[in-house]
Amino acid sequence: MPQSFEDLPVWQKARELVRLVYALTRGELFSKDYSLVDQIRRAAISVLSNIPEGFERGSNAEFIQFLFIAKGSAGEVRA
Repeated sequence: MPQSFEDLPVWQKARELVRLVYALTRGELFSKDYSLVDQIRRAAISVLSNIPEGFERGSNAEFIQFLFIAKGSAGEVRA
């Protein structure tokens, strides 16, 4: 197990997801739909945030639970 959540490839990919979501939602396509932009951004941040929260809990069961929450948020971003 890595020493830090920053070393987890899944967290690194989630960080990239947030960067991509912010870049895409800055474009003209989303310029008028503020609530949709906010919802997509919050869901992406939720993916990123739930990974370290579970990692820091200290048990595999809790980490897995938070990974499932992150997965649900990823589904929200995709939708």
